[in-house]
Amino acid sequence: MGSFITPRYMKISNTSSTITGFILLGFPCPREGQILLFLLFSVLYLLTRMGNGSIICAVYWDQRLHTPMYILLTNFSFLEIWYVMLANFLSDTKVISFSGCFLQFYFFFSLGSTECFSLAIMAFDRYLAICRPLHYPTIMTRHLCTNLVVSCWILGFLWFPVPIIVISQMSFCGSRIIDHFLCDPGPLLALTCARAPVMESFFGILSSLLLFIPFLCIMVSCALVLRAVLRLPSAAGRRKAVSTCGSHLAVVSLFYGSVMVMYLSPTSEHESGMQKLVTLFYSVGSPLINPVIYSLRNKDMKHALQKFLGI
Repeated sequence: MGSFITPRYMKISNTSSTITGFILLGFPCPREGQILLFLLFSVLYLLTRMGNGSIICAVYWDQRLHTPMYILLTNFSFLEIWYVMLANFLSDTKVISFSGCFLQFYFFFSLGSTECFSLAIMAFDRYLAICRPLHYPTIMTRHLCTNLVVSCWILGFLWFPVPIIVISQMSFCGSRIIDHFLCDPGPLLALTCARAPVMESFFGILSSLLLFIPFLCIMVSCALVLRAVLRLPSAAGRRKAVSTCGSHLAVVSLFYGSVMVMYLSPTSEHESGMQKLVTLFYSVGSPLINPVIYSLRNKDMKHALQKFLGI
């Protein structure tokens, strides 16, 4: 790693004690490489906005898609737009202020928490639609759908404030260099002047509950849906149900697979490069791929997108 760090970074490292903030190394490389990375991630971000924005617009303009399933999908697409962060790539100093670091920490993890809950209610919606089709219109009303969406955002943004505030009150020593492109809890806790095993355990418990409770709900919903699908007499009905749930399960696998690898195993086991790659996957790759998964495996969505795009 050291061979890729330019003299400018070395200078920052030696004088970092006078800097009121942290240094996000990101992807250390020459200035030209930083510009190329910025352009690459800018393109990916634009594609992500276009993909998720197209789903939002298609659902908005097509009256046939004004159903709970697509309202939840619209909320999920809106959520996916806000993940990508680009400012650090073109920074000469790579310095992020103390408050900026913890605000980034808070919003990034709050968005991730909201996504966990959103995936769970989307699975619950599919369970009701397939396993309780006669009661579905009376249970999953527009009012309940709206309340579920609002609850996801409130829960997501109330899940991590306490540990983040506690971590922000700790003393940080040394160079304050974070070998990452965002303020992540593992690298931050590694910079504290004294080990905080209680805080690490508390954060680990919160993260585990956040991941396992929605994941368990999703798996139970999928198991019940699979059992119901196998009982359907119509082959066309089975294909439609499997296609709808298959798309959601693929998105769940991409998101939860990467997040669990990252946050449910000891931080020390991860090399910094692996941390960056996994974080990139669920914060950049997953939001980019998800619109493709949902649109390609859903005929109604494909027709709505074609109508909206004039194809």
